[in-house]
Amino acid sequence: MKIETKEISLPLLDEKEVRLFIKRIDKIHPFVSGNKWFKLKYNLLEAKKQGLNTLLTFGGAYSNHISATAFAAKEKEISSIGIIRGEEHLPLNPTLRFAIDNGMKLHYISRSNYKEKTSANFLEALKNQFGDFYLIPEGGTNSLAVKGCEEILIKEDQQFHYICVPVGTGGTISGLIHSAEKHQRVIGFPALKGAFLSEEIRKNTGTKDNWSLMEDYHFGGYAKYNVDLVRFINSFKKKTSILLDPIYTSKMIFGILDLIEKGRFKEGTKILAIHTGGIQGIEGFNQKLKEKNQEIIKII
Repeated sequence: MKIETKEISLPLLDEKEVRLFIKRIDKIHPFVSGNKWFKLKYNLLEAKKQGLNTLLTFGGAYSNHISATAFAAKEKEISSIGIIRGEEHLPLNPTLRFAIDNGMKLHYISRSNYKEKTSANFLEALKNQFGDFYLIPEGGTNSLAVKGCEEILIKEDQQFHYICVPVGTGGTISGLIHSAEKHQRVIGFPALKGAFLSEEIRKNTGTKDNWSLMEDYHFGGYAKYNVDLVRFINSFKKKTSILLDPIYTSKMIFGILDLIEKGRFKEGTKILAIHTGGIQGIEGFNQKLKEKNQEIIKII
């Protein structure tokens, strides 16, 4: 499987003599794109191995993971159930409409009940309600997802000094930490606030210390944004022809360029940034921007 890696050309990069490349794993699959493809790969095989014909997973109303799981399940001819945080709002946003159109049954639960999603009693209640299923956690992160994400880096990526990646549940960065070469450092850019991410990553990576998190670029928290972020996405698209999603990858690229501008990377450094996808969420995101009479993300 050939994955495009594109070098970015910007005056800042020339000035600082730092080279930035973007690995376009967002282009792997039209609907199961980016890190979701790698996270689901071995989980789908395991579900088949166990003889389970239904996937059950969790997510918010704009979850890339929910839409990707719905399509992947349909492609493998198995059923899917999405446990959605919060109340149903009609008409459905594009993400949830896509999930339903691809056969996923949606079940809405309160935010307080959603916090119980990992408890044994709660999962047992779901089995009583829906029958046997193969459980995929929120965001798709488990040991098999980490195994899949270890395959993102290939031999040609050994040339880079830094591997940068957005962080949600910690699965993708965990896989990269395992597969990075000894001379490489993995830098994660959390899309949400909270010190718990480091603990989650350590659960998957043990004593490895070839990584760090840059926690100043979440723009207020998960799915939070401001006008500057939207303008940055549009400006970056105009300059590079690469569209960034507003939840994850845009915040990482914004952070990388800010760190370069501040001189955090020495001359001659080669950085590889992972574009983890999420483009499907832009349509719903733009709906919210339009409701607020704010500048939208230009897709074309």
